[in-house]
Amino acid sequence: MARVGLTPERLARAGAELADEVGFDQVTVSALARRFDVKAASLYAHVRSSQDLRTRIALLALEELADRAADALAGRAGKDALTALADVYRDYAREHPGRYAAAQLRLDPETAAASAGVRHAQMTRALLRGYDLTEPDQTHAVRLLGSVFHGYVSLELAGGFSHSAPDSQQSWTRLLDALDALLRNWPAPTAS
Repeated sequence: MARVGLTPERLARAGAELADEVGFDQVTVSALARRFDVKAASLYAHVRSSQDLRTRIALLALEELADRAADALAGRAGKDALTALADVYRDYAREHPGRYAAAQLRLDPETAAASAGVRHAQMTRALLRGYDLTEPDQTHAVRLLGSVFHGYVSLELAGGFSHSAPDSQQSWTRLLDALDALLRNWPAPTAS
């Protein structure tokens, strides 16, 4: 019999909180059961496995990020939109490091297609239309932005910029200026 009050959604939220506290890689059904002071077996009525729990946390994180990004992007274009989107990812990672890590979880194709990850891609592509990028350049630019945002945020979270001047915020601002300039002057394809 399922424990009263426990649902897959509640477990995913509690798992997300746990991920922010101890790290996403430490989230398991057993660790979550300890949080609720129940036996791990009682949680299997709601989640199939630790991988299922981790997937649910990833989906929650992607949804939260997409909602924040949609709010931040509303009515913005060009560099304003670029900065807003970048700041959403950076701020979310700082506030919710475990959830941010969860958002990077590789999902199976069917789950990914039904996730808020699709909204992330759509918003990024909409932002890039403001720079007059078409395919395949738009796909290249989506990958570039994702790589730069995630790389910078990951290094910053790991303390990679804490040992030297200038402050990482100054570098972040310069990085966004450089991305904006690059997108406005996207290079023509080279002949192969």
